[in-house]
Amino acid sequence: QVQLVESGGGLVQPGGSLRLSCAASGSIFSINTMGWYRQVPGKERELVAAITSGGYTNYPDSVKGRFTISRDNARNTVFLQMNSLKPEDTAVYYCNAAIVTFEQPRYKHLEVWGQGTLVTVSS
Repeated sequence: QVQLVESGGGLVQPGGSLRLSCAASGSIFSINTMGWYRQVPGKERELVAAITSGGYTNYPDSVKGRFTISRDNARNTVFLQMNSLKPEDTAVYYCNAAIVTFEQPRYKHLEVWGQGTLVTVSS
């Protein structure tokens, strides 16, 4: 059983910073891409950052230059450093990971989501 646990959300003023963490645990053989998504009421969940096992990153224009994704492969953990936060960044942020487990006689690929952590950017 594999799960992702997020932490670090909260209330911050515009221009402030937050650092989100997400740790994967369970029967993990390997983890490929990890990422962060966010969602607000009435809108589709959107990608905010992704990072491959080799360290390549991808960001949408809305967060480029402000958000940085990183990972600690030894601890199966991904981070999202959010700087210069804006009110429009307010959302529930979800961690996501493509995880490989082993179930005989085959490997199994899973797309796992975290519970979500609320980030509120407001004065």
